[in-house]
Amino acid sequence: MSCEANQLPPQLVYVNGKALCHEELVLLQSCGNPPKMLKPGKYWYDKVSGFWGKEGQKPCQIISAQLAVGDAIMLKASNGNTNIRINNREITKPELWMLQWAGIQCEGCPHFWVSADGSYQEEGQKNVMGRIWDKTGIKLVCALLSLPIPPESVDPAGKEVDNLLNGLVPSYLEQKILNKLLLVGHEKSGTSTIFKQAKMVYNVRFSEEEFQNIKLGIQTSLYGYLGILFEGRERFEEECLSEIRKRESNQPGPSGSCGRVAEKNIYSISPRLKVFSDWLLQVMKSDNLEVFISSAACEYAPLVEELWEDGAFQATYNRRNELHKLPRVANYFLDRAVEILRADYEPSDMDILYAKGINSSNGLACMEFSFPKSTQDGFMDSADQDDSSMRYQLIKIHSSSLGENCKWLEMFEDIDLVLYCVSLTDYDQLSDDYNGFPTNKMLACKKLFESIVTHPTFHQKNFLLILNKFDLLEEKIEQVPLTRCEWFHDFNPLISHHQNRSNKDNNNPSLAQRAFHYIAVKFRTLFYSLTGRKLYVSLVTGLEPDSVDEALRYAGEILKWDDEKSFVTALEWSSGSIEESSSS
Repeated sequence: MSCEANQLPPQLVYVNGKALCHEELVLLQSCGNPPKMLKPGKYWYDKVSGFWGKEGQKPCQIISAQLAVGDAIMLKASNGNTNIRINNREITKPELWMLQWAGIQCEGCPHFWVSADGSYQEEGQKNVMGRIWDKTGIKLVCALLSLPIPPESVDPAGKEVDNLLNGLVPSYLEQKILNKLLLVGHEKSGTSTIFKQAKMVYNVRFSEEEFQNIKLGIQTSLYGYLGILFEGRERFEEECLSEIRKRESNQPGPSGSCGRVAEKNIYSISPRLKVFSDWLLQVMKSDNLEVFISSAACEYAPLVEELWEDGAFQATYNRRNELHKLPRVANYFLDRAVEILRADYEPSDMDILYAKGINSSNGLACMEFSFPKSTQDGFMDSADQDDSSMRYQLIKIHSSSLGENCKWLEMFEDIDLVLYCVSLTDYDQLSDDYNGFPTNKMLACKKLFESIVTHPTFHQKNFLLILNKFDLLEEKIEQVPLTRCEWFHDFNPLISHHQNRSNKDNNNPSLAQRAFHYIAVKFRTLFYSLTGRKLYVSLVTGLEPDSVDEALRYAGEILKWDDEKSFVTALEWSSGSIEESSSS
């Protein structure tokens, strides 16, 4: 039995402006889901939904509903300024962002009634519009916005992950400071690969939903690659037929014989495989490939195995370098097509890294981690490599999910550092803009960078530029000049033709290293012109765990340096960077 002298005095706990009596405090503390770590103070409580929070602040927990404690909730209980109400309380901006991200229409400043199970309806209406907690990705969004979710929700990844989403951390992390890092970049810049690599490096397991989404993504992409090969096969077959007919027409013989001779060639597949080819190409044209594959990914595995043994398909596969629609990564998966489409297929770590994306929650993903003690010598002081007072939340958002004029960036007002990812190989690539017009991808990346840097939400925020895919740049720049991008028109390095391209001596850098440094300086100059501040830069190869680990540790150092300006100049670049002096 606890000592009565140590009990919380009820008169020091105010709920909706009213001091509690002993009976009310007992009811509050003994309910099914009581407030955690209740202390003397002023709180607000929505008895209908169970939302609970400190007076003047957003909700921090969802407790048992319909408790007869305190007074009626006040309009300004949480100091909201959105003109939108839930159960007569004007909600805060994070709550509004949560509703909007979940697809709940908030135009016209509606007033909602929300019940304990998350069912909601507009005030004055009888029809329930849906359940908030059933919305796709809602738990993840709440975690990013530090909003609570119902305690009965169970995350498929396990109890500890569910606790993290509720803002509750394990005891070994309880006293740590949470630093929020936002990872964003233009389409296919490598943010997903970096995020997945970070999960592996810091032993943050993938949830079952993430794992299944990745597996489905791999299998869907594989069928897409097969479709591109089928398109190529049809072209190669027609070209071969034309050549045979042309050759036969120039030879003496009975009229009409060339038509019979040129019916088939080495690119002609069997009728059974032709039916499969026509079906797959038709599905791809309908843009419903993922829908079809999600229910029958393994059903067509025998056909794919038969296809792989077909001579015509192999002849096409041997000319895959001529198919420009086929991405570089396709070779990795196509070589193991039969294995990947089996029912017992489990993606390896490398499969996961090469796969597109990570989830289906509007391109949004997050993880929490701490740095283990590094065993490598790096640019950080060894005393700082195992800081037990620091933990981090890495948040990845796809650029397509930012909305027009990057309006969703308002959600991330409490971000401590923005990690902007750039693919070093985008300088000669094209992508369609919002109006459907092709534009240089590096210029599109520059435009997005400007939009994010100048967004009011990130005023005075530090930025770390992640220059990714350096390994691919080393190969590409030998064949495709950097000047293909008009922004890089003045790149004209003096470099020995006898120099080894992989030379990493900063006193005699390779062409790729000079290109990296040049691009870094272009972005740093742009950043300074927009903000008057310095841009931090790190060179990364997303497929290499040490490279990602070093970049994220560098991000941690930047946060520490915020109050130590005298150290910034000497340690401005990560160890993967090139000093400005080397360019001259």
